[in-house]
Amino acid sequence: MKLFVLEHEKAAYRVDFALYGVAIAGLLLFLLLSGRGDHRLDSSVLVIAGLLVWSALEYASHRFVLHGVAPFSRWHAEHHRRPAALIYTPTLLSGLLFAGLVFLPLWWLGDLRRASALTLGVLLGYVGYALTHHALHHLRRDHGALYRLKCRHARHHLGSVPTVCYGVTSRFWDVLLLTDGPRHGVPRWRRLAGPLLSALLLAALLLLLYRPLD
Repeated sequence: MKLFVLEHEKAAYRVDFALYGVAIAGLLLFLLLSGRGDHRLDSSVLVIAGLLVWSALEYASHRFVLHGVAPFSRWHAEHHRRPAALIYTPTLLSGLLFAGLVFLPLWWLGDLRRASALTLGVLLGYVGYALTHHALHHLRRDHGALYRLKCRHARHHLGSVPTVCYGVTSRFWDVLLLTDGPRHGVPRWRRLAGPLLSALLLAALLLLLYRPLD
């Protein structure tokens, strides 16, 4: 079983989900056992904030990194050529990115409980994304919410240079940033409002995350 390649065997593919499941369970258990009663609301808000952070990361990494920065764009192009293949970021690399870019900086800037709560939200979002993306390419549906997501994702896979539907689990950022469909006839104020609102949302999340400790 190889864990350091882009295309994985089925065993490694399942191990990826299992390891993230263990990480989520561990973070949740830590929060339940270590937090006082007055911290539970704070932790819950941070978990929700982590889900929102993941939503923004999902869109931004897909649009600007996987479709814009080499060598990631070359690796992702292979997924577009063979969408049914088990191609994804190696578990060790994705785990290091979550630890190095999310958990450790938050622990250093805040405290262990808040870092754990926000990281839990991000990991829940990531696993939800991974399961959704797997279902879009490997499960057959001809109705319902999953079918509608499959239709949107199929639009992203059309053509050699995708320009729409970068969000996998949500349309929110695509609608906000005008990548949900053709942009013909969109007024100038609407084109400027999306990035501005995105910046305000991210600023609000940062204020929430880095406010002074109690």
